[in-house]
Amino acid sequence: MTAKNSEASPRRTAARPDLKELARHLGVSQTTVSRVLNGSARQYRISEETQQRVLAAAAKLNYKANALARSLRSKRSKTVGVMVPEISEGYSTAVLGGIEDVLLLAGFFYFVVSHRHHADLLREYPSLLLARAVEGIIAVDSALEEDLPIPVVAVSNHHHRPSVVNIELDHLLAARYALEHLNRLHHRQIAFIKGQTFSSDTLARWRAICRVAAELGIEINPRLVTQLEDHGLGTDPGRAATVRLLERGQPFTAIFAFNDLAAIGAITVLREAGIEVPAQVSVIGFDDILSASTNNPPLTTVRQPLQEMGRAAASTLLQMIHSEKGEWPKHPIRVLPALIERQSTAASPQTRDAARSLDMQ
Repeated sequence: MTAKNSEASPRRTAARPDLKELARHLGVSQTTVSRVLNGSARQYRISEETQQRVLAAAAKLNYKANALARSLRSKRSKTVGVMVPEISEGYSTAVLGGIEDVLLLAGFFYFVVSHRHHADLLREYPSLLLARAVEGIIAVDSALEEDLPIPVVAVSNHHHRPSVVNIELDHLLAARYALEHLNRLHHRQIAFIKGQTFSSDTLARWRAICRVAAELGIEINPRLVTQLEDHGLGTDPGRAATVRLLERGQPFTAIFAFNDLAAIGAITVLREAGIEVPAQVSVIGFDDILSASTNNPPLTTVRQPLQEMGRAAASTLLQMIHSEKGEWPKHPIRVLPALIERQSTAASPQTRDAARSLDMQ
């Protein structure tokens, strides 16, 4: 075996390669390897190809797993990683609040990484968190592609895997609450704003809506179905979706939006178009974020117990960290929604007109 070949296969690989050996194995500098593993590759403009080579070699040679093992042999890191799509008002922030409640009481530190559903970041973050010796990972609306050697709890992840414990909302009950509410108010022309295709909840929630609508005899008109389409923050995606609905010219008396931010965006666009909420169009959201109650008008919504889901995720992860793998929960942990009635929904205009006619008689 030549000296070159010896360098390509470090002798300590099976035991525990260090940074120098990993760099030599890859034919790059130790600084490059360090920057990739500590998450600063983009800052130093390290190519995507080099990043993938480093991460793949580190995983193959068990570099990160051994770093974690060394940390746990000396002293538990008491650190977990949390992956979220974004850090802004709404879903992720509320879930993080619940996670923080539990971890702070337990004396655990946590890293938070946001990915905006970019596939490369979703692939890289688990390895980077492992490199920081986290004892477990909470993935919030974040699809993980592979099994990890540490406990993982997923919030709103509908891909069931033996190695992951899921915290899930009862979407069928949530859809029933919303549609029964609109049905009691005699809305028959209902517009729907679906979630982005990359959101874990989108498909599950839409299937639940279709099932409940069929049970209630509510027809879903394809021309009254639109979708949040981009990674924009705040109310912008909901505004754009509502503009598309209005441009189609198909009349509707209610909107059921994928989340509260989309619903608030819808109300803004309707108001700009001279359409009164709820006198002409009712709007119902989903999540019950903080600004839902202070919006004008205050938003009727399906409350998703986001902080409770965060607390359940953190408590379950700590339980998994302190127990053997065979003792981990075997089934998803289900949480329940609630309908919060406020002033953004009212009886359909046709119903009110009919009632006025009767009064005049």
